[in-house]
Amino acid sequence: MIHPETINQLIRDRRSVYPRQYGPERLDDRIIHQMLENARWAPTHKLTEPWHFVVFTGGGLKKLAEFQAGCYKEVTTRDGSFKEEKYIGLQQKPLEASHVIAVGMRRDDKRGLPEIEEIGAVFCAVQNMYLTAAAYGVGCYFTTGGVPFFEEAKPFFDLRPEDKLLGSFYIGTIKTPSPQGKRTDIGKKSRWVVD
Repeated sequence: MIHPETINQLIRDRRSVYPRQYGPERLDDRIIHQMLENARWAPTHKLTEPWHFVVFTGGGLKKLAEFQAGCYKEVTTRDGSFKEEKYIGLQQKPLEASHVIAVGMRRDDKRGLPEIEEIGAVFCAVQNMYLTAAAYGVGCYFTTGGVPFFEEAKPFFDLRPEDKLLGSFYIGTIKTPSPQGKRTDIGKKSRWVVD
């Protein structure tokens, strides 16, 4: 049995650590495998297991950087929202990480579940990865920035039109830790109904 204070402390210690805070060392793939293994134990209604992960490392990081920058430029040039700074960031940010995991939701239409339940299950899987990274002392953060909401990006990540690309999970060794977290008192965010 795990001591409750261990999990309480792990949850409180979890932080988003951004690529600019990573060191140059490449993480052992076994840590990434364990993160994925723990992700698959997230709650999933009717056991649809809707998560879909694509892991980029080594030369794959350059492929990801080139793809997402190119996709962003193509889509935003068409609609007039292109920003050079964002384009450059999409080219550079993956190269600062040891690994990047693209996070998708594969729709299971046969079970008739509301889409929000499938998305919720994937985000629970992401939290499991976050907590695993914290337990290993590894830096990571999840972002929905970049190309997740572009339909044109889906085929690159092996997703169908009915699926969703939900974001990217950046992972690296911690060179500069994030500051201690703070949250609003739960009494201001909750209400108890007793009678």
